[in-house]
Amino acid sequence: MRNRALHIAGNTLYYFALIVIALIFIFPFVWMVSSAFKPVDEIFRYPPVLISQNPSLEHFIEVFQVVPFARYMWNSFFVSTTVTLVALLLHAMAGYALARLRFPGRKVIFIGILSTLMIPFYTIMIPLVLLVKALGWIDTYWALIVPAIPHAFGIFWLRQFFLGVPRELEDAARIDGASRIGVFFHIALPLARPILAALAVFFFLANWDAFLWPLIATSSQKMRVVQVGIQSFAGEQGSAWNLIMAASTVAILPTLILFFSLQRFIVRSVKMSGLKG
Repeated sequence: MRNRALHIAGNTLYYFALIVIALIFIFPFVWMVSSAFKPVDEIFRYPPVLISQNPSLEHFIEVFQVVPFARYMWNSFFVSTTVTLVALLLHAMAGYALARLRFPGRKVIFIGILSTLMIPFYTIMIPLVLLVKALGWIDTYWALIVPAIPHAFGIFWLRQFFLGVPRELEDAARIDGASRIGVFFHIALPLARPILAALAVFFFLANWDAFLWPLIATSSQKMRVVQVGIQSFAGEQGSAWNLIMAASTVAILPTLILFFSLQRFIVRSVKMSGLKG
């Protein structure tokens, strides 16, 4: 009986700690959304007020009137979606080749790809700017899309997954007359859907939240992405926190929709994440 009581007390303490940690992480998001509906004077009121007494959509309307925020949202959506789709295809092909094909230098190539994870972006930023400028891509979608496609993490994760796929499935398809490309598209890719969905969320969020490279690679207002657009509300005369909060609330909606749409695939990918060497 005493052990059962200790077990219940331990579980209660455990779940209480989880709830507290969850509230700590959720509170900034709740405060951002709440502040987006507050009048300016309520944002800086002390003691602070979580729920506005006079909520309004005025800040959301003003965000789209002050700057072409819809254009910023489109730029981010187009770049993030394009990078995600192209990266998933190319990374899946690379991961499959490294896992299934036998060719000289395969392990050396894989180690070389993994080693790029240790190189900070800041060390290649200037050479990348010079390369993009030489190609005439500055202030174009090419500059925002092409450098963001390669990522060693995606290739690594997909390679490890394909290593765990039973070869009997591929052998059966080859016996039935399927080509190597057919096996890849009809056997390997469908099996990798949970991993691809998790990587889709990862790639989309990484590019949607990108700030430094889009700030460097673009100069005109029409090519700004949403994160650079939000930064434009902070000027020398101070930050327009009411507009920043409203713009941030709008900007987070596509990521929430994507996450909840692919949530079940992400859970499946975690369950399947036992890696085979």
